[in-house]
Amino acid sequence: MRHLCRTVIAAVLAAGTLTSAAACNSAGGSDASAGSAKGTYTFWDPYPQFDASSTWGKRVAGCGTRAGVTVKRTAMDTTDLGNKALLAAQQGNAPDVMLVDNPVVSTLVQAGILTKTGDLGLDTSSIQQNILGAGILDGSAYGVPIGANTLALYYNKKVLDAAGVDPAGIKDWATLTAALQKVKAAGKKGITFSAIGTEEGSFQFLPWFWGANGDLTKLNDANGVAALSLWKDWVSQGLAPHDVLQNTQTTSWQEFATGQYAFGENGTWQLTNAAKAGFPYGVINIPGRNGGSAPAPTGGEFVTVPVQKDTGRYDVTKKIVGCLISPANLLATDTTLSYIAPTSAVQGQQVQQNAALKPWISAVAAARGRTGNGLGTKYPVISQQMWTAVQSALSGGKSPQAALDVAQAAVGHQG
Repeated sequence: MRHLCRTVIAAVLAAGTLTSAAACNSAGGSDASAGSAKGTYTFWDPYPQFDASSTWGKRVAGCGTRAGVTVKRTAMDTTDLGNKALLAAQQGNAPDVMLVDNPVVSTLVQAGILTKTGDLGLDTSSIQQNILGAGILDGSAYGVPIGANTLALYYNKKVLDAAGVDPAGIKDWATLTAALQKVKAAGKKGITFSAIGTEEGSFQFLPWFWGANGDLTKLNDANGVAALSLWKDWVSQGLAPHDVLQNTQTTSWQEFATGQYAFGENGTWQLTNAAKAGFPYGVINIPGRNGGSAPAPTGGEFVTVPVQKDTGRYDVTKKIVGCLISPANLLATDTTLSYIAPTSAVQGQQVQQNAALKPWISAVAAARGRTGNGLGTKYPVISQQMWTAVQSALSGGKSPQAALDVAQAAVGHQG
């Protein structure tokens, strides 16, 4: 979840609030339509920050050249990409290749837009199953992940040393809370995270929810209540700031970067900023309630192949996709995006290049897709009620149990 727009689109799509076809049509144009010229294949991605002269832009073009064709790449905001993908499929001019945020895959499959990777003969056997899982529906894969990011706990070594806390001793919620109390007693601040009322808030709450063995289909069971009670207690005891209610992952990082906090929950994408923070830092996995690494949600995009009327195009499309997901290109792409590669072989190369990625590879190995376990398009509805419950409990409006009772009732009503 490198940017909010890459996760919020899932809620927008599943809630049925897509812009109208007319609006999409007016927003579209020749640049966003699939090319029909012989030897031209179209490619859409959510990376408008990378132009044709960028390493990524050149890589996409180069994969077309290797396949003997010209790739016409169109980069757009993720929300626009989702809208236009649905419209293009209706009009019969979907792009040949499309890179989409992983929670969106299930929505596009439900709309009948994507081709099974098995039907294309693409080999996904080397992909970590928990990363691939976000693109699997009814036992079939509908895309190949180019990489993943997830969450862990950054810590400030100076703050922990001053408080007499050894991060290696943090194994579960009890030892983490004890560490936060020591830090507060030493005059520093405990932990900062994002509990904002958007998908970012759910994204950050999920490791604690799943770390308590919470079930997204039973938000208000004892495990879910334990997770929300943990956050509530931290805020009530001053171990976490009240402004977590407004914090995005960016503003939460800015708080951690002041050097006053012991811990900051954040993602792989902050590694560059961590190196510039001006204080020694480390990273540990988010602990489960009773020990072990808590499953954190996976972020990142999938390379997908939209359904084409002209099935003869698939042979070249397969070559383009195969090029993009080759080990050499995965390493370069994931380095550019600060992602963890989806295969153990490329992960090994990443650690050789940058040892700081080792704890993140462990975190990604324990991570899971938000739409997995058959949730698919139900996830955005559940997530919205979950972040609403978090806001309600942390603000003092309701107890954790009451807030999650309301959330579960709302999910059941909408389901």
